[in-house]
Amino acid sequence: MRKASRLFEIIQILRLARQPVTAATIAGALEVTVRSIYRDIAALQAMRVPIEGGRGIGYILRPGFDLPPLMFSIEEMEAIVLSLALLERTGDAELKQAAKRVGAKIAGAVPAPLRQTLDANALHAWGFAAPSATTIDLAMVRRAIRDEEKLALSYRDELGRASERVIRPVALIYYAENANVVAW
Repeated sequence: MRKASRLFEIIQILRLARQPVTAATIAGALEVTVRSIYRDIAALQAMRVPIEGGRGIGYILRPGFDLPPLMFSIEEMEAIVLSLALLERTGDAELKQAAKRVGAKIAGAVPAPLRQTLDANALHAWGFAAPSATTIDLAMVRRAIRDEEKLALSYRDELGRASERVIRPVALIYYAENANVVAW
């Protein structure tokens, strides 16, 4: 791992930590020596990254420190490319459009080597795409879940009888051929 990547990873580890993290823990996570971590912490502190602590105590990152925009590894870019391709297979038209916008934003923000991963079209989500949902607005269901709101439904049960319900949706499960609403 290059030093610049390692410094970034140290900041990430400290940002996510709820308590002081020892150099040995960081070294284990990054597969380097404890001495390298001591040098890296000193380098970060010299760059005015607000890291506090010391040997034998552990290190913390003072609150309020913001990082520049995130950079992705090749594997993370491949995960994003495949995830966006899988979203194309859902029947949720709004998510499909959002996936296209995400892909365009990422392509415009990443350096050329990572952009090649996006442009290569080497990863595919195989199978048919679900038809767009026509009887239910999946975007409305997602908003109701986010906002913890109830939804009024009119539908036909398995015997074809008309039915109406007020539900409190808690999850939306996407399958290749349909989406299921989990609700109270």
